[in-house]
Amino acid sequence: MAAWETMGKSQDGHSTVSTGVAGLDDILAGGLPAGRLYLLQGDPGTGKTTIALRFLLAGVKAGERVIYVTLSESRKEIEGMAASHGWSLDGITLYGLDDAGASAQPEAQQTLFHPAEVELNETMRGVLEVVERTLPTRVVFDSLSEMRLLARDPLRYRRLILSLKQLLLERDTTVLLLDDRATDSEDRQLQSLVHGVIQLEQAAPEYGAERRRLRVVKLRGIRYRSGFHDFTIVRGGLVAFPRLIAAEHHRAFEADWLRSGVDALDRLLGGGLDRGASTLLMGPAGVGKSSLVTRYVRAAADRGERAAVFVFDEGTATFLARARGLSMDLSAHVEGGRVHLQQVDPTEMSPGEFAHAVRQQVEVGGASVVAIDSLNGYMAAMHDERAVVAQFHELLSYLRQVGVSTLIVVGQHGLTRPMDAPIDVSYLADTVLVLRYFEFRGAVRQAISVVKKRAGPHERTIRELGFTSAGVTVGEPLQEFVGVLSGVPALVLGDAPGAKDPDEPRR
Repeated sequence: MAAWETMGKSQDGHSTVSTGVAGLDDILAGGLPAGRLYLLQGDPGTGKTTIALRFLLAGVKAGERVIYVTLSESRKEIEGMAASHGWSLDGITLYGLDDAGASAQPEAQQTLFHPAEVELNETMRGVLEVVERTLPTRVVFDSLSEMRLLARDPLRYRRLILSLKQLLLERDTTVLLLDDRATDSEDRQLQSLVHGVIQLEQAAPEYGAERRRLRVVKLRGIRYRSGFHDFTIVRGGLVAFPRLIAAEHHRAFEADWLRSGVDALDRLLGGGLDRGASTLLMGPAGVGKSSLVTRYVRAAADRGERAAVFVFDEGTATFLARARGLSMDLSAHVEGGRVHLQQVDPTEMSPGEFAHAVRQQVEVGGASVVAIDSLNGYMAAMHDERAVVAQFHELLSYLRQVGVSTLIVVGQHGLTRPMDAPIDVSYLADTVLVLRYFEFRGAVRQAISVVKKRAGPHERTIRELGFTSAGVTVGEPLQEFVGVLSGVPALVLGDAPGAKDPDEPRR
């Protein structure tokens, strides 16, 4: 029995070997089908060597014999790279530049024969000797760029790859070929020879850390997760974040209200927010959106539920201090684990990593309420703003299908004029709360209204919203004003002679 036959099984029943990266195994539906040839392709710095070493270390852990063939770096360089991750290469047979033989020595260079006839033959002879001696179940070639340069001729290069493929796969060896991005024609030729292709990409935004993502271009016979998946390189290896697919996640939950603990606010919403619904809180800066979110989080924690708050626009200390000032202190709940409070730096965290963090809090932490403060900060974390709506929709769909109530803050531009949001996602949310400023007797006050609620009735009034040291208050309907929602309110004294009816169109 071949060594790989004792490994795992993919969803399609194929024998698989782990890549050593849990997220990548998930993307590959269990791992790489064993005994095949694969291409790991990407520009320098994208993480090819890191994945290759994790792949071999996973083999060592499983008791397999593995070989790392490096034609571009010395043994010392590979060992140094492994040490930077805290890895030991014990159990990995290294064949590098130090073992290339006489052809690698300057004094042995000759001009009588073409380099492809001597140097490539010497290099491959050494590789085949170590393969025959160790009989590995996993082999990494790093990189094909060196083989391409030695072969010179595309036909000779193709024949070389075919020979390696036949030789190693006859021995039930799983082979990972590392290569830099080549021309389109070279890519197509090489990709046609292998069983699977994984491409790594790296993008440098105008500000902030680089963003890395991967894509499985080809994998014969396996239903893998298509599309781009974010990943990051940390000490200890590479962490991949499979693209969130909401349709894969369903969990039964009881229909119920998510109550704020403020009776007037719950009545405004027809009894409360629907369990598992997404709620958008929209309004200008400072109008009280985050404070309302805090009210719901505190009420949930008081009931013994778990909540997760992701703060983009302010520090956690500021968030907690404001909560204390409004008699909604969350410190005890944070310390007791009922509230997870996390500050997110949008320049350092990709959307895929953020979605993974949310899933961890829901699936591992047991959160039934998730708050995102704010969508403006989430947008700043996007690698490609054109995909913001699609990614955000998928995240909301996932949370809805597992019964998690979601609160999303959206900051709008403008104070005394019609409001503009950075992006219109109101149609994605189940409930939309609009907060506004209005002026009365020389004072700036706040108002709240429910402009959308998909499930059940709600009040259509606009009520005054207040924040004091005693907490959140919701007052009577503002019947004396028109134009509050537009951001340009006007006072209309309904009891005064000749006053206009608030429902009458303004001229």
